[in-house]
Amino acid sequence: MSDPVTCPECDGLRGQRIGPLFLTCRFCGGHGTVGGPDEPAERGDRPPPPPPAAWKHKVWSDPWISATIGCRVCLGSREVAHVDEEAGTLVLLPCRCAVRPRPEPDGGG
Repeated sequence: MSDPVTCPECDGLRGQRIGPLFLTCRFCGGHGTVGGPDEPAERGDRPPPPPPAAWKHKVWSDPWISATIGCRVCLGSREVAHVDEEAGTLVLLPCRCAVRPRPEPDGGG
């Protein structure tokens, strides 16, 4: 294992942008560096590690992003899409940020 260095394939850019499409660098796996734990030769035939889940992404540490987008699950759309593979359908469900708690009964009649 060697110290991390800038990826020679993508020059540290982590991939290539073609219009609105971003293609992750296949050599460094989108890390922008090689060496250390990101060394492709150390991985062998194993694929690069998966990216973090969307709600754990480092962009959420930016207070402006957190305040503007709000919910990390639905990204402000207030709906979550779910693919039902058995039925072969796409189901849209309300996000937990859109579901209002039920009012408490007042106990009066």
